[in-house]
This record gives sequence, structure tokens and C-alpha cells, in this order.
Amino acid sequence: MKRKLIYDNGFFRGLLHVIAKAFLRVTGWTVIGEAPNDKKYVVIAGPHTSNWDFPLFIAVAGYLKLRPSFLGKDSLFKGLHGRFFYYMGGIPVYREGPEAADIVDQAIRAFAGNDELILGIAPEGTRSKVEKLKSGFYRIAEGAGVPIHMAYLDSEKKEIGFGPRYVPSGDMAKDMEEIYQFYKSKPGVKPRNN
Repeated sequence: MKRKLIYDNGFFRGLLHVIAKAFLRVTGWTVIGEAPNDKKYVVIAGPHTSNWDFPLFIAVAGYLKLRPSFLGKDSLFKGLHGRFFYYMGGIPVYREGPEAADIVDQAIRAFAGNDELILGIAPEGTRSKVEKLKSGFYRIAEGAGVPIHMAYLDSEKKEIGFGPRYVPSGDMAKDMEEIYQFYKSKPGVKPRNN
């Protein structure tokens, strides 16, 4: 099953591409790399050091014409505005009640129920300085049997795009350290939070 997202609308996809291209040009950022070829993957975006990270990564998604999805608390998807979040790629996660389960399990089920899914996650889980990454993205990718694509920004070079494709080996400690080392060399928008 392929979920219908706003990015599937040709007019909107084209408009988002033009806006993203203009935004990146005006702000001086250069896109590095191409869109991944995989139909399903976890994309981690880092380093996450500022509120500016989100618009920059959304601009890359628009520039490369990607269909990103994100996890959000289930209350975002209720009421009239709830459809908007679904249409933007949102996947509700339930933290209470009979539907509650581990967020990792819910994300794995989302991969199983979709033919195509790009799930975006900030690996640090915060904009503050961290010494190690959260492991949720890794456990999702490993459990769903999908690769991890590392999206990054480098504020010194004003580059943003995709780095290596990473397939979990099963040795989480080793893999997480390698991923951490990749991001450690990339200064974020607020480098003091790296």
C-alpha cells in the first residue's frame, strides 16, 4: 500500500521544489548527493543543534522531491487538522490506552504496512549537545529490515545533503559509534551544541 501524501500532488511537489531551491540559494546552502534509491528507509538528519535544522532538511526534501514521513503523538491526528498531518506524511504513535505500544514497534509496523516509506528522525533526540545518539532509529531500521540513510548539514561548508547509506550489522554499539563519528565531524548550525 502506498499512502497518499501531499508530495504526490504534482503541482505541490513542483512548487515545493521551486521554493526549496530559492530558499537554499538565498541562504547560501549547497545540496550534496542525490536522493536515495531505496523505497523504504530511515533517514536520520543531523547534527540537530538548532531550530533552523528542520526548515533546512525540509528544503532538501523539497529540492530532491522526496516523500518524507515523521512520527507524531496521536493527538496531532485528531479533529479537522488531523488530516493535514496525515497528508504531510505524519504517522501517529500511541503512548496510552489499548493501542499503546513501544514507539519502535509502531514504526516497524508502519514500514510493514507501506510499499514506500521514508521515515525522518533526528538521531540526537534534542538540539542540545549529546555524547551519544539515541538508538530508536537504529532499532527501527534493524527491526523493519531497512537501511539507514544519513542526511547531514555542515555549517562551515554550507553543505547539506546525503552521506553514506548504512545497513545495520546487528552490532548496535559498533554501528552507533560509526554513525556518531560521521556526524561528529559535521558542525551544526549552532556548533557549540555538536
